[in-house]
Amino acid sequence: MATDCSSEPALDARWKQSFRRRLLTWYDRHQRDLPWRRSQNPYRVWVSEVMLQQTQVETVKPYFRKFIKAFPSVKRLAAASEQDVLRLWEGLGYYRRARQLHAAAKIIVAEHGGHFPRDVNTLQTLPGIGRYTAGAIASIAFDERVPILETNTIRLLSRLIGYPDDPTKSAGQRLLWQTAEDVLPRKNIALFNQALMELGSLVCTPGSPQCEQCPVAKLCTAYADGSQSAIPRTGRKVNFISVAEAAVLINKQGKLLLRQCPEGQRWAGLWDFPRFEIVGEAPQFVHDELTKKVKEQIGLVVDPKELVKTIKHGVTRHRITLDCYTARYISGRISRRHGTALRWVRPAELGAFPLNSTGRQLANLAHLSMQNGS
Repeated sequence: MATDCSSEPALDARWKQSFRRRLLTWYDRHQRDLPWRRSQNPYRVWVSEVMLQQTQVETVKPYFRKFIKAFPSVKRLAAASEQDVLRLWEGLGYYRRARQLHAAAKIIVAEHGGHFPRDVNTLQTLPGIGRYTAGAIASIAFDERVPILETNTIRLLSRLIGYPDDPTKSAGQRLLWQTAEDVLPRKNIALFNQALMELGSLVCTPGSPQCEQCPVAKLCTAYADGSQSAIPRTGRKVNFISVAEAAVLINKQGKLLLRQCPEGQRWAGLWDFPRFEIVGEAPQFVHDELTKKVKEQIGLVVDPKELVKTIKHGVTRHRITLDCYTARYISGRISRRHGTALRWVRPAELGAFPLNSTGRQLANLAHLSMQNGS
């Protein structure tokens, strides 16, 4: 079943019938018991799909349970404060997802009476819901006959039809969306779409697909010609950018200064310790640079002290080396004139504020250090 890259895949009726039967039989035996699969409630489907974007299943499980316990319905989510939503999302990353989830919940309550739209076009008007997420909600929650296409199904379908080019480009996306629609059965759409994702996740894996265990291997073009490792074709290699940053734990009579990240900046809506990019290397230069930038950013005069921790982490294409310094408050008053919210917080209160992952590490370090009197 060779595929012309410029045309729709030639999937005949017999092939499709065999594919559906084999896939659903396999899924009935091998599907994982995941917390979001225990109900077809569209709210639970939606929350799980948003959490699973660019995040591993095992990572999502505990977050999903905690989130649903705190916000068991779309109305409860809409009524929550953004800070409470972000606090429960803390550590999951890609915090824009949480803010869009919250915003969409408010729209669903205000404009749809708290009921999820079934129509994929209407769903896509909500913040953070694109074509895939809309299709997942409509098909899994409402059994609507609509296709899905995400990381696992892109890989699976590309191999099935032997698509040799980059599937993330426009031509590949058109072809694979058409394929995803073409293979849909007339009923049991929810099961079928979940089975597609499950097979891609568990068997048709990126590096070493387990073709000997695949229920549809005999129907797979890539398996037939031995091109599994070359399909799907990967895009351009990402060029990472190295960045040096500093965070400052400013101590004023046993309280630490937190800064809320404003709109348009990384981690918008979350709280963090004052941090900024640095260029100095020698200790004296770093001391002077920290003093100057704290004054510029938040209007305080401080005396930077020791380097207490270095954290290496990644954010999108950036590979960041974050040096954390303590600092003694000398003078100045915080105010909103610097374009952001600032607050002095006791170490015991830090748990109530949503922080990014490195901010939480520093908060725990500061709490422990100040408890020990150092």
